[in-house]
Amino acid sequence: MRGAFCFLASAPLMAAPAVAPAAAPSPFVSLVQVILGLAVVLGAIVGVAWLFKRLSGGVMGAAGRLRVVGGTMVGQKERVVIVELEGEWLVLGVTPSQVNLLSKMPRPEGADQPPAEPADPFARWLKAALEKGRPLRGRQDT
Repeated sequence: MRGAFCFLASAPLMAAPAVAPAAAPSPFVSLVQVILGLAVVLGAIVGVAWLFKRLSGGVMGAAGRLRVVGGTMVGQKERVVIVELEGEWLVLGVTPSQVNLLSKMPRPEGADQPPAEPADPFARWLKAALEKGRPLRGRQDT
């Protein structure tokens, strides 16, 4: 009885016509799919970067008042950094886990020298590109 039941249950499977496997897409279609997928991913990256820049304008806008004057390494991962904030110099001790205020002093009179120009051509280009983008950021805040 059990054998007859198994035979009857498998009969529709044996009677079903053999389905031919789906034809593989041509190499050109595969290449177009890869290129379109890459374009979607790159577009998403550019869109997220633009959105982040647009939304974080107010958060990073205060960074213009802060300027790193200089710094030196005092250990393998420790630094002493001088930062200028609104006409006052802050001497900071910087470690991987924290930043400590070591001293506060008024800005010295002879400290009016502008920062040195970068010597590397890429650094000069990057500085020019950043300078070019600053007026746009100022207009968006108004």
